[in-house]
Amino acid sequence: MTAKLERVYVWQLPVRAFHWINAFCIVVLGATGYLIGSPLAQRSSLEASASFWFGTVRFVHFVTAYVLTLNFLVRIYFAFRGNAFASWRNFLLVTPRQWREVFAVLRVDILQLRSGPLESTGHNALASLTYFASFLVFLVQVVTGFGLYAAMSRATFPALFRWIVPLLGGDLSVRQLHHAMLWFFVLFTLVHVYLVAFHDYVEGRGVVSSMVGGWKFVETKADGPQRPAG
Repeated sequence: MTAKLERVYVWQLPVRAFHWINAFCIVVLGATGYLIGSPLAQRSSLEASASFWFGTVRFVHFVTAYVLTLNFLVRIYFAFRGNAFASWRNFLLVTPRQWREVFAVLRVDILQLRSGPLESTGHNALASLTYFASFLVFLVQVVTGFGLYAAMSRATFPALFRWIVPLLGGDLSVRQLHHAMLWFFVLFTLVHVYLVAFHDYVEGRGVVSSMVGGWKFVETKADGPQRPAG
């Protein structure tokens, strides 16, 4: 029997823009952050003023951090102003049904103990849980990053985080924590890309293209296409 699919507008333009700006910023911050933590050794006979590559790396890192922070603030605003799929309620797992879905997705997507696919128009519960965790890690990166930057900046915004370094025991511990969180985003990116490709191949519902145009193809049921809880 052939499934009947309905075209559903899921991801609004601000959500799609957030996704791609966020992806760009994470790649740039990851690359520049790694170089800041483990700079390349270079030998040159040029004057120091002509060999300012490390300063450029740091400048790009700082500017991208501002862009990422502003991008997340816009996304938080839109979590209260967007459609049901963008709502903040999707990221708080408070019902037994949502937690059952977490384990069901783990069995299908990660452990592959069941054949799928699982129906989910927006984010499934496991994705919502992962994105909520990434938001918390993002907060750690913001406060530790701008806390470190405050010592070398006269700007008002970094100065708001000047208390972070003394609270966490000094520059070394804050730098180590900030650098360690980089590897969370490396792992997150690898798993995210794998799961997106997996869902797009298995379900064939336009998962990849939905983050470009906003539309997904959802199997029609008796009570209509599936909607997010809440």
